[in-house]
Amino acid sequence: MSFKKCSKCNKDYDSFGRGPNEDYCDDCLPEVRQKNESKKEEINKQEEEALILKNQIDSLKLTTTNHYPNYEVDEVMGVITSECVFGMNLFRDFFAGVRDIVGGRSDATQKVLRDARKTCLDELKAEAYELGADGVIGIDLDYQEISGGGKGMLFLVASGTAVTFKK
Repeated sequence: MSFKKCSKCNKDYDSFGRGPNEDYCDDCLPEVRQKNESKKEEINKQEEEALILKNQIDSLKLTTTNHYPNYEVDEVMGVITSECVFGMNLFRDFFAGVRDIVGGRSDATQKVLRDARKTCLDELKAEAYELGADGVIGIDLDYQEISGGGKGMLFLVASGTAVTFKK
């Protein structure tokens, strides 16, 4: 027989046949298992709610034009913006500099530009969702490079008009 002390009540119990993480006596084990099940259910519920929210935010319509095809604007909620600053690390700066000299495309810089655009548009959607909007029209993306002191940063501002559409 293999005896252990219960992690909850400190009583000795026979641990034969128990899982590696079940350090509880026969009296405490059902309660602990129930609590663990409740925690798992709560986590699953939170994950499901987060997924629903993500899908609602992702369903917002974005366009650079002042209208969205087949939709009529019902209410203008106002101008919204999102700002992102991305650092260009030393290696990207170096290879971008090499590309300046020898020519060609800089995949590293392009990736930073894509990441910045995606992040800004995602944040624009989130801000529109918080206002209760259905979409954002007239989106403008403004890129700027901030450099100096041996550091290169990419600054992106996305702005647009949050709107609701007629149902």
